[in-house]
Amino acid sequence: MIASPLAATAIALVVGLCVGSFLNVVIHRLPKMLERDWRAQCAEMRGEEAPAEDPPVYNLALPRSRCPGCGHRITALENVPLVSWLVLRGRCSQCAQSISARYPIVELLGGALAALAIWRFGATWQAAAACVFLWTLVALTFIDFDTQYLPDNLTLPLLWAGLAANLFHLFTPLADAVIGAIAGYLVLWLVYWAFKLIRNKEGMGHGDFKLLAALGAWLGWQVLPVIIVLSCVAGAAIGISLMVFRGRDHNLPIAFGPFLAIAGAVALFFGQALAQVYLP
Repeated sequence: MIASPLAATAIALVVGLCVGSFLNVVIHRLPKMLERDWRAQCAEMRGEEAPAEDPPVYNLALPRSRCPGCGHRITALENVPLVSWLVLRGRCSQCAQSISARYPIVELLGGALAALAIWRFGATWQAAAACVFLWTLVALTFIDFDTQYLPDNLTLPLLWAGLAANLFHLFTPLADAVIGAIAGYLVLWLVYWAFKLIRNKEGMGHGDFKLLAALGAWLGWQVLPVIIVLSCVAGAAIGISLMVFRGRDHNLPIAFGPFLAIAGAVALFFGQALAQVYLP
């Protein structure tokens, strides 16, 4: 793999497609798993028995994936990343119910980002860490888009993983990573409270603080302005477009996590070069 960058990139693409298939499971099931845990915790606080759930066991491995329309269990041949969706023409093999195009899109993202990381950083530990970073951002993007929630189960491990990676200076010196984590959290925390004091309502969720802190832990404090500017510009452009062309109420919230995640992915590859503009 080290001798042949093309072979390494091809292998990364295949592995990334498989990881993308798993990311689809995480995106769909993790919010539901958290909701079940919250219901059980609330019942415990009230001194009641945990509510009966259907199915009783629900995690990232069980139960096996089924068609929501007819209950057909998805076989191994029907679960080959990207290929199965194309062969089935985006429909269940039993009831012909449509299968969302999101599934192959997430798989393609997982493969393409892994291939890009290997091509950019080579067959190195830095590239492996970059793949984990990018795959986690993909999961957070789609979970936040669906639920407007960035689960601590992903944001906090991402933050600690960034600090651990930079113990070995994979992306930035450890001191810059620690400052990046602190500054990333504080910047959005201050924006949150300023907005709340001025408008008397919350402008963003606490998960956004933790996500920006995680990005700072991975990439260093120098890249935070790049991430903030890119995410704010993208968020403003999308928000204005929705209001102008689709008549969306400006009071309806828009998930900010996906814009942070996209900006973080861009900063992974180009952040240091962009930071040279203001930190020559």
